[in-house]
Amino acid sequence: MNLVLPNDSRQILEMFERFFDTESSAPRVRAAEPIGFDPALWRELVSLEAPFMRLAASAGGGGMGLFDACLMMEQAGRRLASAPLAESVVAVRILGELGGDVALRWIDRIRDGKTVLTMALHPVQPGEAQFVPGGAVAQAILTFDGKTVAIETPAAALPAPATLGGAAIGVFHPAQGERQVISSSADAGRIWSAGIEEWKLLTSAALIGLAREALAMAAAYARERIAFGQPIGANQGIAHPLADDVIDADGAAMLLWWTLRAIADGHADAAATVPMLFWWTVRTATRCVAHSLHTFGGYGLCNEYDLQLYHRRAKAWALPLGDPRAELIRGGRRLLLGEAASLPDVGTVEINFDPPAGGQELAAETRAVFKSILDPAKHNLRDHNFESHDWEVHRALGKAGLLYPDWPVKWGGRGADADATRASLTVWQEVGYAGLPRSTTAMIGHIVQKFGRPELQEEVLLRMGRGEISACLGYTEPSGGSDVFAAKTRAVRDGDGWVINGQKMFTSGAELASYVILITRTDPDAPKHKGITVFLVPLDRPGIEIRPVHTFMDERTNATFYQDVRIEDRYRLGEINGGAKALAAALTMEQGGGYYHLLIREMADTVAEWARGKKRNGRPLIEDPDVLARLARACVEARVSEVLSGRVLGTRLAGQTDLAFGPASKVFSTEAFITNSADLLDLSAPESLLRGKQGLGLVEKGYRHSTATTIYGGTSEVLRSMVAERRLGLPRSRA
Repeated sequence: MNLVLPNDSRQILEMFERFFDTESSAPRVRAAEPIGFDPALWRELVSLEAPFMRLAASAGGGGMGLFDACLMMEQAGRRLASAPLAESVVAVRILGELGGDVALRWIDRIRDGKTVLTMALHPVQPGEAQFVPGGAVAQAILTFDGKTVAIETPAAALPAPATLGGAAIGVFHPAQGERQVISSSADAGRIWSAGIEEWKLLTSAALIGLAREALAMAAAYARERIAFGQPIGANQGIAHPLADDVIDADGAAMLLWWTLRAIADGHADAAATVPMLFWWTVRTATRCVAHSLHTFGGYGLCNEYDLQLYHRRAKAWALPLGDPRAELIRGGRRLLLGEAASLPDVGTVEINFDPPAGGQELAAETRAVFKSILDPAKHNLRDHNFESHDWEVHRALGKAGLLYPDWPVKWGGRGADADATRASLTVWQEVGYAGLPRSTTAMIGHIVQKFGRPELQEEVLLRMGRGEISACLGYTEPSGGSDVFAAKTRAVRDGDGWVINGQKMFTSGAELASYVILITRTDPDAPKHKGITVFLVPLDRPGIEIRPVHTFMDERTNATFYQDVRIEDRYRLGEINGGAKALAAALTMEQGGGYYHLLIREMADTVAEWARGKKRNGRPLIEDPDVLARLARACVEARVSEVLSGRVLGTRLAGQTDLAFGPASKVFSTEAFITNSADLLDLSAPESLLRGKQGLGLVEKGYRHSTATTIYGGTSEVLRSMVAERRLGLPRSRA
């Protein structure tokens, strides 16, 4: 896995960032209206060889990969570059691939800095006009009629009607000017089609830059604008929509990177992902500018404020292609019906989302242990809950040192590095064994290793490592919810020990556990986050009661009660009244996107299979455009969930600053799980109402399971606040 920009790519990004900051300032963008073209900017772009960066070096171009071109386009979008840059880059590349004297002459003409070449995005039909981005200022338009790629030079400047904004759109009527054939070869259609896909990728990159900049403007305003005695960014009604938007925009950026790598690798889903990415990016940019403008209130509507420029272009740049939902349907046809597509040669893509390849020996050993012990007829391999836990399996893995491979050997682990640990734990998902007590105990064990005294470590860690015991989380209280720092459970010093009284709710796995990590209040007079202390409490102590609580998700959780529970001070984790530090470490480990993308894709695949066998109006339901769009949406959101989760790991591997990437991943993944499980349940109704552990029963089960995922591990509301604060720099919105 490598999500760090190569040095060469970073230099390109920084160069174009500086360039557009200078040459596409807000006054320059305003001066280019209403058409949306800045001749001086175009001349500077030509002098930088920007339109030629994708042209092969043998034809006099830069020969750069599409990844770097997308970095350029993101910066162009960030500063609303008033030039048909994406169109010219693609048109020049098509000319270079097809070759010939006419193509080469036009490539050379563009170098004069005065000639603008754009392209018609749709096949031309006699008598049918179409909107052409950049057409209002172009001297030539590259066209395709289904057989022939040609250049048409209009007899006069194209009509340039007033439009939504900023794309120099011209109304093009084919065959009303000089037409020069470039190629009618068998490759012409393929190269043209690949060019349209490249345009979608470049335009997506520009929209990502546009969306991120609009959000940065909104965040800056939300920090400065005071209302009711505080910055408006401290209001969750302002902060949370912006947090959702920046998560979506970052997801679009990661999905773009994933798509480019997928094309380079020949991934089976690459062709389908291009139009789905385009749909997702248009949707995201639209929401980002809407919420950003709302943040400015009435001022956002005023022409004097720059945000309205972004609001208009978020649509104006994309819609010449037509309804973005058509692209979502197109993605569905490619993904689910096997529709063929031509894709551009993207060149080298060094970004890689695949987990590190190391650790396969440990993975193979883990796989062998599971094979020797797991029996599908005996062990629950379908349910992701604590009830599916099996002590026989748990102890077998512990005996092999594979429950917590990264733990030191003295505590029952293997001392494995990060790659080997990930490879080993991936096998758990592969075989379908949930093992939730392993997850909670791993987190608690790490906290004991970091904050526990030696005598406590000696007491619990080896037993955990061997699979003899597990531990659970005692965080939530009936009146506190996700505000764990509001704990009312009291721990009072009594000689060399402590006496604990209180109640915890949703202590899942307590019926299996030997210990609970407990948040207590030890100083009621201190600020709530400074007056807590964390303990690892043995659950066999007198005064502890565990009462089962059953949920409609067919899961058991627990309410736990503590009445005059006495423990020794050795069970304390960290400093007295300093539990926030231990708790922060635990919460960081708990937050992330996890496995939700797998569940969303599993449900989508299940409904797709059902739709193949279902007929509507005499045709398979899978061919219905609405069905294709809904399934494609689930699949693209599953992919966004996957890449956001991958970013969490990639950031850690690279040692980069973590801007609440774990909380962002969990917010997106769980919200997408809820939305898509509900929609897929609707889509496959009424058969989806039936419970079961296979087929559409997975959708019904997913719908019930999804409802709780935005609650445990940190509610979406709390995590959105973390994203708003750390990713957007907004004021703290929680007491």
